[in-house]
Amino acid sequence: MDKLLALKMFVETVRCGGYSSAARKLGVSTSSVTRQVAGLENELGASLLNRTTRNTSVTIAGQTYFEKAVAILDAIEEADAVVADRGSEVQGRLRISVPVEFGRRLIAPHLNRLLERHPGLEISLSLSDKVSDLLSEQIDVSVRLGSSVVSDDIVSKRVGQFQRWVVASPDYLRRSAALSHPRDLLVHQCLRFDYGGTHHHWTFLGDDEAIQLSVHGRLQSNNADILREAAIGAGGVTLLADWLVRDDVAAGRLTRLLEHYEVNPGSASSCINALYLPNHRGSSRINVFIDFLVEILNPDAPSISNA
Repeated sequence: MDKLLALKMFVETVRCGGYSSAARKLGVSTSSVTRQVAGLENELGASLLNRTTRNTSVTIAGQTYFEKAVAILDAIEEADAVVADRGSEVQGRLRISVPVEFGRRLIAPHLNRLLERHPGLEISLSLSDKVSDLLSEQIDVSVRLGSSVVSDDIVSKRVGQFQRWVVASPDYLRRSAALSHPRDLLVHQCLRFDYGGTHHHWTFLGDDEAIQLSVHGRLQSNNADILREAAIGAGGVTLLADWLVRDDVAAGRLTRLLEHYEVNPGSASSCINALYLPNHRGSSRINVFIDFLVEILNPDAPSISNA
């Protein structure tokens, strides 16, 4: 029995919910799938699937075996991709994690261009505003905004930069106290991004002063677009990336405030970084994605990959 082939057929049978569906997906006969799965069961001395005339379901032992088999097949696929990844042709799956709105607004509209350039590339894109654990989550490259990573365990490549703007709707400003200096924010409703901590400081850097304020408000969220919508609805003042609110400011839905200051939450930077593990140095998949990021974020910048 070809054990690897049997594992593939068993996994597809579970995923497809039956022998016939798995056979169609694999392009083989139903009897071939049935025979391979039966061979596995005979070797293990355990039933992996429950069979009736109408359906096929996985047993408790089969579920455990399925999870292990998937991990084995994924590891083999990754091993193949790592070897192919050092060649001139970009091959294999690239697992990417990016912040939610950044991914939707800046990455997603351009992905087809990247895929068209590299027919052998597959992309698995995960949207999350949480910092990913590259190793445990099996992420090849993570894009972070304002994160400063100094570690021997992580390679960090700067791929762009952005600004954070203080904005509020015209309706909110008409019925609220004047806002011409950062300290005026202390009497305003501030819509705050939830970074997981209890303190919310906004840092203002001007020509001759640095001001750190502990801002307050009744709404906070871990999704930037929620804060944007709340600000447009006259809910308060918020601090958001320029790429998220630029169109709203141009259309008059939001007003940019305190423009003469550079503003960041706490000590965060305004850099956009691509993070990956050191053992992925030289990966053609990661290199083409980093070049892609530089291209869409800084159209006139040269390539910075191949490092």
